[in-house]
Parts: sequence; structure tokens; C-alpha cells
Amino acid sequence: MRTPHHIVTHPEIDPYEELAELRVLAGEPDDEDWAPPNHRRGGRRRRRRGRLAGLPLATKAVIGLLAVTAFLVLGDRWALLYAEHRAADALKDRMHLNAAPEVEIGGFPFLTQLADERLESVRITVPDVAADRVSLARVTATARDVRLDADGPTSIRGVTLPAMDGEVLLSFADLNRELGASQVKFTGHGRDRVLARGTLPVAGHDLRLRAEARIGRSGAGGLKTEIGGIRLDIGELATYRPGSGASQGLHLTRSSAALLTRETRKAKALLSVPSVVRRLGVPESAVRQALRSDAELSKLTGTPRFVHQAMGVNLLDLALEHPEVLKRLGLDPGLLKALPSLTRPVLADRLSLGFRLPEPPHGGDLRLTDVRVEEQGIRVRLAGAGLEFP
Repeated sequence: MRTPHHIVTHPEIDPYEELAELRVLAGEPDDEDWAPPNHRRGGRRRRRRGRLAGLPLATKAVIGLLAVTAFLVLGDRWALLYAEHRAADALKDRMHLNAAPEVEIGGFPFLTQLADERLESVRITVPDVAADRVSLARVTATARDVRLDADGPTSIRGVTLPAMDGEVLLSFADLNRELGASQVKFTGHGRDRVLARGTLPVAGHDLRLRAEARIGRSGAGGLKTEIGGIRLDIGELATYRPGSGASQGLHLTRSSAALLTRETRKAKALLSVPSVVRRLGVPESAVRQALRSDAELSKLTGTPRFVHQAMGVNLLDLALEHPEVLKRLGLDPGLLKALPSLTRPVLADRLSLGFRLPEPPHGGDLRLTDVRVEEQGIRVRLAGAGLEFP
């Protein structure tokens, strides 16, 4: 039996492996944690540390410069965000807004601009601004070469805007909600016109409303609307147009006037009123014959001229003196009493879309430069100069 004393070394045999084999044959436990020492690891660590230590001085300087630059950029961005946040809160308080606006300060670096007390640009977006009877969906303004009176980002005493431009959006969605109360809808119609369509409750009746608003500037800082073409349709029976002209008032529609040729009772009720006969321009002798004979009545009312003349009669003139006649025509007396209160100014005021820009607090010039109607709403462009905000 071979013992460790009889080990014969061979240049191709690892003595450590042969010793382990003999220990197993002798019944000794194998040490699993033991392994031949690796004399190469320490050398590799020393060589790696040597390579890092041997970097050129210029490379180390570049790495340091990059680290300092990153630190300065982060500090600059932090100061920028802080200034934007403070400006948004200040605008919210001074303008009594429901939510803080968005403030974006342009240019880089910010701290250099702050030290120079002059910002390259500032963009402000304010949502939902109250303006008279309506709300402006969005107000966006961009000022350039903004001058500051400040002692750092935490202490800004005043701001001067040499030049500014922006736009205001008056959305149809807001107009429908605020003016129409979900019963009147506003839609664009061309570059400067808005159509209003919907219903208007009057004396228990839902009258179909139609109107047209022409949009334009009012002076330097106002938006005006000229309301025209207002009409209220009482079903297919009659149409009410507020005003005092010949075409204004309450008139039968063409279809209801044409029905008089087939509805003898209604035609006789209308011809029995002398004031109506005078307005129709029908000879009294022809009226007497028509009231006595249905054939003569049909002959009289069956002409196109009679239909046209019947449409020209203002039924409101008969409301007080002959309410029973209008009731026979299908008109509610309560509705006829309520219609005169719906004058043109009253209806126009309910549909008005105008507003006016606030006056600058400390001088300067702020004016509207362009107004146009788009699919989304009414877009107004504005410009300002020499504006100061303490």
C-alpha cells in the first residue's frame, strides 16, 4: 500500500490532486471548503488599482468638471422650478383664480438671467378666467425681454413687460353651458358669425329659438356681438320676431296660413275681425259674401295672394281686443301675453358673447388685435406693451 511518503512527483501530475486522492483512499473526510490558493487575484487587483491611479491629470479634470457642471445644472433647474411655482401662486392670488396658472420661463441658464434681472421669455397659461357673463376657456400670453426688480428668486418686487402677445379662447362648450343652460347651442358659421339654436321656455311652452351673432372688436380691448335674425317658432303655427318693423311681431307661418283655405272655421274667425280685413286689403263686399258662402270663402282664401296677406298680419295686435280669435287659431292667450316682454334687447342680452379686457394696473397698453370664429370657439389675439406689475 502506498503512503504519502512514497509519493513520486511527476511534472504532469498536480501533487495537491494526488494528495486528495490518497486521503480519500485512507478514509479521511474530504475538505470541501479547501481549494488551492489562487495567486493571480491579488496581482490583478494591484494592476487594476494601478491603472486607475495612472489616469492622466487632464482626464481627472474633465471628470471633475462634468460633476461640477451637473451639480450647477441641477441647481439652476431647481431655482427655475421654484421661481415658476412662486410666480404661479402670485398670479393666482392677484387675479383671484380658481387654480394656479402654468408659468414657463425660457432661456438658459436661469440663474445668469436672474443675476442680470432680465429674462429671455415668460409664457403664462391661465385656464377658466371670468369675463363679464362668460368664462374664457384659456388665456395664453408670452412676454419677451422681461425685466425684473428682484433680490434673487425668492424676492421679486416687480416685473416689467416691454412686449407681449397672446390669445384668448372663448369655447362654444363654455358658452353652451353658461348662456344656453343646455337648451341653446352655439356653433361657428364663417369667420365672424355664430349661430344660436335651441329652445326657450315661455309661459309653459318650449319655443324654438334661432338667432345669429356677428363677432367683432369693440374699441381696443373689447369683444362685441351684434345679435340679429332672432326668431321664436311656436311649433309650425306662428313665428315671433321681436321688434317694431313690418316683419316683426307674431305672424302665421306659410303652412298655417295655407291651412286657412281648408279650415273654414278658422278662416271665418279671422275675417270676422274688421281690423284684420283692413290689413288683408280684401274688399268688404268680398268678405261679406265669403262669410255667407263656403264656396265664396274657398274662392277668396284659395289664392296665393291671400296666403301672403294672412302671413303679414301681426297677431299681437289682436291679442288684447280679440283673444278668442287667436284661441281659435290654436294660440294660448297666456303665451300671447308673455311674448311682448321678450323684446329684442332682452333676447340679445341673453345671447351676448362679449367681454372686455381689464385695464393694465400701472399703465401700459393692452389691446385686441384679431378676432375670428373657429370650430372650437371664438379665438381672440391680443398684444401688450410697457406693462408693469408690482
